[in-house]
Amino acid sequence: MLPSPADRPECWPALRLDSWKDTYATLHMWSQIVGKVRLALTPLVNHWWNIPLYVTARGLTTSRIPYGKRAFELRFDFIEHQLVLETSDGALKTLPLAAKTVSDFYQEFMSMLRSTDIEVKIWRMPVEIPNPIPFDQDRLHSSYDPKFVERFWRILLSVDAVFGEFRSRFIGKSSPVHFFWGSFDLAVTRFSGRRAPDRPGADEMTREAYSHEVSSVGFWPGTSDVSDAAFYSYAAPEPSGFKEARVQPNAAFYHKTLGEFLLPYEEVRKAESPTAALLDFCQSTYEAAANLGNWDRSALER
Repeated sequence: MLPSPADRPECWPALRLDSWKDTYATLHMWSQIVGKVRLALTPLVNHWWNIPLYVTARGLTTSRIPYGKRAFELRFDFIEHQLVLETSDGALKTLPLAAKTVSDFYQEFMSMLRSTDIEVKIWRMPVEIPNPIPFDQDRLHSSYDPKFVERFWRILLSVDAVFGEFRSRFIGKSSPVHFFWGSFDLAVTRFSGRRAPDRPGADEMTREAYSHEVSSVGFWPGTSDVSDAAFYSYAAPEPSGFKEARVQPNAAFYHKTLGEFLLPYEEVRKAESPTAALLDFCQSTYEAAANLGNWDRSALER
């Protein structure tokens, strides 16, 4: 049998954090600037589903953003390496993606919006990172290596497809497969249908995100806690026995500090079938959460 086209090596390229960490840090800030425009102009949808970006055939998009009698869309094009602004009245603007400071990107981006009569104010402080610098003052992050940006996006294409397959098996409430610019990860979340206990001391963002019981799986390209790209899966609230559950593939493990299962991306890309290995991780960690959490699986699954 011929291998699936989705398992070809070019669909799962190597991505060591050390090889692109400076570009990653810069792109993370740029994505937050763009994402905060969507946050500012769209009504709240449960669990903040109104704010993420989505994987496209060329990069990432905000999707349509309403603006008075008009609408517009912002797209990161990681083939031509440009940020594209397109409006419902025919305007089309582009901003080159190249080595430049976050401060310069912020100024150029806001000028591009104003050139099409789009006025929006965003909170200029980054979120979910240590030692944040206001966007308009950040001259520290200025790297952009198009080779690694395109490599990252091609991984997102593959992961998005697998997560989409996994999502299709569930008929209960499920999030879209979406890219959260705050934590810079691609994720899909399933819900049991029950409300979750209140989290003492939780901020507004966390309370809304975890108002109901969830099992979530995602991918991110590396963090201070996880040195390289990895897949993760967690249950919230975490049922008793979850951390001891046996999950697949064998390379997956429970990270006590993070409180979630991890599967190194490198283990997936070198598997005989990366798509099958990732689906096994998605399914086995979900089953651990659902079985131990007493979800009504017969009513929730296809």
